[in-house]
Amino acid sequence: MYKFRTMVIDADRIGGPSTANDDPRLTAVGRTLRRYKLDELPQLFNVLRGDMSIVGPRPQVLEEVRLYSPEERQLLTVKPGITDWASLRFHNEGEILEGHTDPNLAYAQLIRPEKMRLALAYVRTGSVIEDVRIVLATVRLAIRSIQERPAEPTS
Repeated sequence: MYKFRTMVIDADRIGGPSTANDDPRLTAVGRTLRRYKLDELPQLFNVLRGDMSIVGPRPQVLEEVRLYSPEERQLLTVKPGITDWASLRFHNEGEILEGHTDPNLAYAQLIRPEKMRLALAYVRTGSVIEDVRIVLATVRLAIRSIQERPAEPTS
């Protein structure tokens, strides 16, 4: 999956897969790219290649996939997507994890259960109409985020 680099080199060796907004592994440019979700834009190449879809459950890191229950393995039967209900619900994942001493544990407790529930519901009941609703909701959220977010102070 293509993404713009938003973290320091070897970030995966320094910390886990969950990233809070205050994670020291984030670069200054990376914070801006993530704030506006611009780090996701290169995934359009994955869509063009046929590796991903515009709408579908977000792909997870391998260590997270290894923890999937038999039920959660259903997520592997569909193409991953750039956006879904879970990514809309947790568009502020970095904010939710901010300030937690263990962002991975916080993710597991605060985000993962609902994210999995939403993704599994999509796999079971997804439709073209639902995809259109998700895309429209994503566009609305992106516009609202740009309009509402104050400029990040420079340091």
